[in-house]
Amino acid sequence: MNIIDSTHMSLHPGAARRLSNTTKSTPMMECITPRWFLTFLPWVPVEAGIYRVNRLKRLSDAPGMDTRCEKQIAASTRPINEEEITETYPDYEEQPSEYMLNLIQTILRMNTNVTDIFNSPIDQKAEQMRLTVEAMREQQEWEMINNPEYGLLSACSPDMRVQTRRGAPMPDDMDELLAKVWKKPAFFLAHPRAIAAFGRECTRRGVPPVVVHIMGSPFMTWRGVPLVPCDKIQVGRGRGACGVTDMLLMRVGEAEQGVIGLHQPGIPDEGDIPSLSVRLGGIDNRGIASYILSLYFSVAVLAGDALGKLENVEVGNYYDYNR
Repeated sequence: MNIIDSTHMSLHPGAARRLSNTTKSTPMMECITPRWFLTFLPWVPVEAGIYRVNRLKRLSDAPGMDTRCEKQIAASTRPINEEEITETYPDYEEQPSEYMLNLIQTILRMNTNVTDIFNSPIDQKAEQMRLTVEAMREQQEWEMINNPEYGLLSACSPDMRVQTRRGAPMPDDMDELLAKVWKKPAFFLAHPRAIAAFGRECTRRGVPPVVVHIMGSPFMTWRGVPLVPCDKIQVGRGRGACGVTDMLLMRVGEAEQGVIGLHQPGIPDEGDIPSLSVRLGGIDNRGIASYILSLYFSVAVLAGDALGKLENVEVGNYYDYNR
């Protein structure tokens, strides 16, 4: 004898759900960022893992002399006559600096039974690979900015560093940074909180920055140079409740003697991303497959005046604009 549920006059939703298909999203990972720095930076391929930066020979340091002073190439200005012409030649450094590719590596483990059976409608192997590669790319961007050996925050020359006048990033500070990197500056790179702090300072002075759209996203600009957000530039503790960070400005590209990314496309077992190797490491007696993921990269500053830094930027100043 069937017991009739007197509280419902039709099919119960819970029972109906068992006959329906659920629309599923791919796995979400909150730590994924746009990684604009990796997108805006020009990438130069290397042949055998090393990039050598050949420069003009620099004069030996002397008191009061610019440490980046190069040997001059002489050329004289004279009237049209038969005087002897000045002789000169560009001289190169005998021991140029070299950049070797760095490596981010991990082993992804997957149960082959899982990838065999639980593989519809979402490809388990593809999603495991995608999320692991996303994490490696996030680490790549962090290393290119913060690594003490080759990261941009450490690579900035002492004479290309600017201190804020009052802590908060003001238009005058940004102009001084632009005066340092004045040869075709490409973009500022800063934490989103630093960009917001600069926007507040501009609004307070009645000079709101112009916003432009690049690759479908809005970017604040100053003097026509975009401010690119990057959460890999860390915000540390400052005075009181204010956090302190740095802001970078760079010229980019090999032709411009700027900042470039280095990689080596065409490596064995390369995936969809250049310089990313995905190699099967074997299957153990439990049916667990191991995939070795290796990402090769580096970053180089081709000329010292291509990279400037605004230091000790306070991001916690707010104003009451109604006063």
